[in-house]
This record gives sequence, C-alpha cells and structure tokens, in this order.
Amino acid sequence: MSSADRPRVVLVGVGPTTATALAGLLDGFEVTTLLRPGDDDVTGLAAREGVTVEGDTSVASLTRVVDRDRPDAVVVSSYDRILPAALVAGRPFVNVHYAPLPRYRGRATVNWALINGEPDAHISIHCLEPSLDAGGLLFTGSVPIGPADTVSTLYDQLNDLQRKHLGDAVRRRLAGDLGTAQDESAASYSCTRLPEDGEITWAEPTAKLDRLIRALAPPFPAAYTYLGLRRLEVLRAEVRHDAPRYDGRVPGRPVGRSSAEGWVDVLTGDGVLRLRTVRLEGSEPAPAATVIRSVKQTLGLHTHGLLTLIAELQSRLEPLGEA
Repeated sequence: MSSADRPRVVLVGVGPTTATALAGLLDGFEVTTLLRPGDDDVTGLAAREGVTVEGDTSVASLTRVVDRDRPDAVVVSSYDRILPAALVAGRPFVNVHYAPLPRYRGRATVNWALINGEPDAHISIHCLEPSLDAGGLLFTGSVPIGPADTVSTLYDQLNDLQRKHLGDAVRRRLAGDLGTAQDESAASYSCTRLPEDGEITWAEPTAKLDRLIRALAPPFPAAYTYLGLRRLEVLRAEVRHDAPRYDGRVPGRPVGRSSAEGWVDVLTGDGVLRLRTVRLEGSEPAPAATVIRSVKQTLGLHTHGLLTLIAELQSRLEPLGEA
C-alpha cells in the first residue's frame, strides 16, 4: 500500500450514487481518478479536489486508468458492466449495490423494491468478483420504505448510508477482510427497466399503481398512461382511502375532479387513485385537473380509439391509392 493513512483509489460511477461515494472517499483516501461521463456536480467536485476525471467509462478505459494509476483499490458505485477476471485479480475491487444481497442482483433495484412492495430498501457494500453482484459482504444496511417515499427519497437515504460507511468498508478490504460470503442458494435477480415498462394498467390494484408511480418519480422516466392518443405522464398521485364504493367500475375512468385544488380521481381495479401532477407529452408538468378536463374520457389506450385512428388513416390513404 502506498500510504497507510491515505490509500490511493480509483472510483467508477455513472449513476446517482456516485456523489456520496466520492464525498465519503475524499475524507480518508487519495482518489486518483473518477470515471464518469459528462459534466455535472460530481465531476465538478472531483476537479476541485484535484481528482482526474475520465469521461470514457468503458472497461478498456478503466483498464488503462488502473495500469496508469496503480491504485491500492478500485471502488465501483453505479456501473453497468461485469468486469473481467484478469482486471479484478490485480488488486482489491469494492462494489456498492443498493439491494439486500444476494437478493436483487442486477439493475433498477431501488425501483423494483418499491414496485414489489418491499418493506425496506437496502445497501450492500461487497468485494467485487467477476460475476454479477457476487462477493463477500463488507457492510449491509437498510432504510424503511414509507407510504410517501419515492425512488428519489430512498436514494437520498441510501446515499447517506453509503457516504458514512463506504470508507470503512474499503479499509477493511485493504486490510485483507473478504467479508461475509453470500448464500448463493438465496440469490435472485432484477432486470433492467425500460421507459416503456412504466405504462399504467388501470385494472391493477390501487396500491400497486401508487407504488409504480412513486418508483418512477422524477428524475426517472415516469409512469404513464394515455389521454386519447397522447402520452400522459403521472408525476404525483396518492391513494384515496375514503373513496366511495363502485360496484360498477371502468378502470381508468375519471370519477371526480377539482379545478380549485387541481386533482382528478381515477378508478383502478379496486379503488380510486387521486392524480395530483401530470405532464402531457410536449408540455410542462401541470395540475391534473388542468389537463384532464372531462370525466367521460377513459385514460389508457382502448380498442375503440385505435380502430378510429386506423379508419382515419385508411380514409386519408385511399385517395392516394386511386391516384
């Protein structure tokens, strides 16, 4: 080790966890290089602290940086690639993963925790191995998921745990601690989420839709539905617990609206969801009642609307065919 007091580390991070990883490491380590694309507050902090910023986050770039800097350790916080065994074998690698490993290996873990109704969101700091989120656990922690939490509020809390505990975990790894082995028989995985995965199915239970909206709150691609044929993002909503009972229900049908307060109540599969803030494609966020003005237009794509659109297109194309 180059220095007993301030070991040299390279930090790799492309997502929303990297800021507190950098802050936590700067307290007791010499961060030689940060691999992160673009220019933002994180790269700005790194530059002010004399940390070299490398915008190329490819495995080849990381390999070159490690060969050049020869750090005592490499820390990974928010990265989407599995590193080759030859690179990992050269020195200690430590990874930060926001999940209760060995469960939820993979991507979008905080989003999935909210969507799946988990009681807590977790952080695992572990020895990185050339396999997806494997390796001994150096630190684990959790925060409860409250009824109003969004993915952003959970990231804030988990980021705070990372800032407090990352440095100690890295020091333990440098001292030879390989952590607590993961139980491979308990491993589970979560897939990458794509923007189109956020479409709202109004026939689903109210609580499930509420969790989906909170799991995809800004800055993530929002949960969405359709108003007519235009995409409508739902940015903020809440379960209405005092809703009237509907024995005859059409999921997606607005059943209440307040111009003064800006909300719109929409039927789900088993209750009512109150929409507060929405964004119609091409527009700015707005109170739901300023966008959804009628209780006679059901949200979501429907066969009737699609067939009407097809008929309109056919009528426009027919004269061209005759010509």
